[in-house]
Amino acid sequence: MTAVSPLLTGLCDDAALFPPGNAPLTSAVPAHFAHLDSVHADLVGPFVFPAPRLDELAAVVDGDRVLEISLTVPAGTGAAPAAIDRLRGIAGTRLVALEIAVPEEQTVSDLFTGLREIAFIAGGVDIYVEVPRDARRTEILAGLADTPYRAKFRTGGVVAEAYPDDKELAAAIEAAVSLGVPFKATAGLHHAVRNTAPDTGFEQHGFLNLMLATHRAASGAGADAVAAVLAERDGVRLAEELAALPDEAARSLRDQFRSYGTCSIGDPLTDLTALGLMGAPETPAVDEGNPA
Repeated sequence: MTAVSPLLTGLCDDAALFPPGNAPLTSAVPAHFAHLDSVHADLVGPFVFPAPRLDELAAVVDGDRVLEISLTVPAGTGAAPAAIDRLRGIAGTRLVALEIAVPEEQTVSDLFTGLREIAFIAGGVDIYVEVPRDARRTEILAGLADTPYRAKFRTGGVVAEAYPDDKELAAAIEAAVSLGVPFKATAGLHHAVRNTAPDTGFEQHGFLNLMLATHRAASGAGADAVAAVLAERDGVRLAEELAALPDEAARSLRDQFRSYGTCSIGDPLTDLTALGLMGAPETPAVDEGNPA
């Protein structure tokens, strides 16, 4: 049986619909439930779903089983209330989280006004703000401190420019940790360890790198040390250091770094098993039909 430690529980949000996987909705939902029925179920978080596609959802869910959804709202706070209302009208779904982008034209003041309105409508739902990579980042992160809202950092994409370099990502992690703002990551984290994608040549961050970098930041290691962890390519070293963390440190790490979105649950499962952080599964990993 695949053993999922508290360090890894709920780490992988199922973003099978998103690039580069782009799984068909009709296969992605059954595959998600198959993961939840598997021995590695505790690794898997909610199903990430884009608000612009809500009209497609009713056809693939029913009342027999509830699909827990983290709803992405790329149009920002203004589009969230209608999206929430639409999702709540679809039987067989439950909204558990919102991931809200910040449009270029939105001011920081307007963002937080919108977030307060959404929090009133969506009580009990985790609300993540996709913090932009522009001059608003510092002010937005500071504004998230001492609130129920969380940060979301984009760590890659379909073009090289979508990947923040080690210095930029280290600064974002350090800021979130110092302010006590929990965060998740999304895009580009296709493997556990820092790597160069063979098909595109993109320098891709590893999710284990982010986890250890978060711990280093919380330990006061400094920006250079945090960036060095993000650049580390020795997966065995990363895995050993994370596995050796005391329980309290592991809990603190996951309180800070909540999860990341992956278009293929099979990829992290394979990597974690190879690095000894999970036991070998008794049954094959579910294949979503997505590329690595």
